[in-house]
Amino acid sequence: MTDRPLILVAQPHMAPLLDALSPRYDAMALWEEKGQARLAEAEALVTAGEFRLDPAMLERMEKLRLIACFTVGYDGVDLDWARARGVAVTHGGDANAEDVADHALGLILAHRRLIVLGDRQVRTGEWTAGAKMLTRSMAGARIGIVGMGSIGIALAKRAEAMRMRIAWWGPREKPELVWRRAEGLEALARDSDVMVIAAKATEENRGMIDASVMDALGPQGLLVNVARGQLVVEDALIAALREGRLGGAALDVFENEPTPAGRWADVPNVVLTPHMGGATYEAVGRMRDMLLANLAAFFAGEALVSPVG
Repeated sequence: MTDRPLILVAQPHMAPLLDALSPRYDAMALWEEKGQARLAEAEALVTAGEFRLDPAMLERMEKLRLIACFTVGYDGVDLDWARARGVAVTHGGDANAEDVADHALGLILAHRRLIVLGDRQVRTGEWTAGAKMLTRSMAGARIGIVGMGSIGIALAKRAEAMRMRIAWWGPREKPELVWRRAEGLEALARDSDVMVIAAKATEENRGMIDASVMDALGPQGLLVNVARGQLVVEDALIAALREGRLGGAALDVFENEPTPAGRWADVPNVVLTPHMGGATYEAVGRMRDMLLANLAAFFAGEALVSPVG
């Protein structure tokens, strides 16, 4: 037995964290039987914030005092439940904001400049002497950013360098920002050639990008999502693309992940990536360091490095 704090790691893809945690803590895998057997003893739970935590499991964790999200997002955590029970919650701060902004810009370029289609033409022999693709310039294009946190601001700065015209919308005014805030989502969509979703996901904004927003963006518009899949009504998005009411979509996140390949097989004008926007070696290293710092601060009784709320 050990008197070190017991920490459970929730998801199998975070197994490498066990080696990082073991020197200082009694770290165990929640997906293994021995971890399940010690639920009632665990003082901290490390989780990927996009995964919903089972309420029944949490109720069995009688000594739980900290939910530490390895990721930046924490939408899988019931914050009201945590507050009511005095359980602290931390997350990865803005560790991957710059990388997600890079990926958003990459998706815009890939779709707007037909990079994926061009690659396919070269590989399949469809490039002929008489064939020439015309694409759309970035300069002068109107970009509307939904959510102006760390990712939105990082993307806006990149869009400026690409000579795009920038507007944004979020539920709260931010007078310190130099870019124009639209009156609402549909107004932003109507005035945009490209709309990028970079907002934090909550139950309140689930499905906020609906058919009316897509129709406002229109048959020449591009919808990009690097936030969370549940912010978009995915069935409405697929219908809008098939019917030509929306010009295109570039998605890194989906309603259900992994998204079934067949769901997108016959959907036109899409560029898809497997939720990899923030998954760089550098960002993962920063998130690991922030997780360790939050845990150290918590068990030392010091101020948390990146608390939620």
